[in-house]
Amino acid sequence: QVQLVESGGGLVQPGGSLRLSCAASGSFFRYNDMNWYRQAPGKQRELVAGITQFGSINYADSVKGRFTISRDDAKNTVYLQMNSLKPEDTAVYYCNALDLTRNSYWGQGTQVTVSS
Repeated sequence: QVQLVESGGGLVQPGGSLRLSCAASGSFFRYNDMNWYRQAPGKQRELVAGITQFGSINYADSVKGRFTISRDDAKNTVYLQMNSLKPEDTAVYYCNALDLTRNSYWGQGTQVTVSS
């Protein structure tokens, strides 16, 4: 089992920045693929960014050049640095882990609101 706890969400003005963190339990974090998803009201959950255990990274087109995903295996933590935030980035952001057997785990989510 993997438990995930997100933090760092909040209210920010357009053009501002936030850094989300996701702390994971367990001894096998380094073998997990880690992802950030988001879900806006009335919309489906969508993949924002992902980083594999080998460090390969992918981003949704809507966030390329603005968001950066990273991981610190020594701290069992994955981060999402979000810059140049737009109102359309407003959503609940979820951390997701895929372990070696492709079991999927989710955090409880953290709210990000971009508004003036």
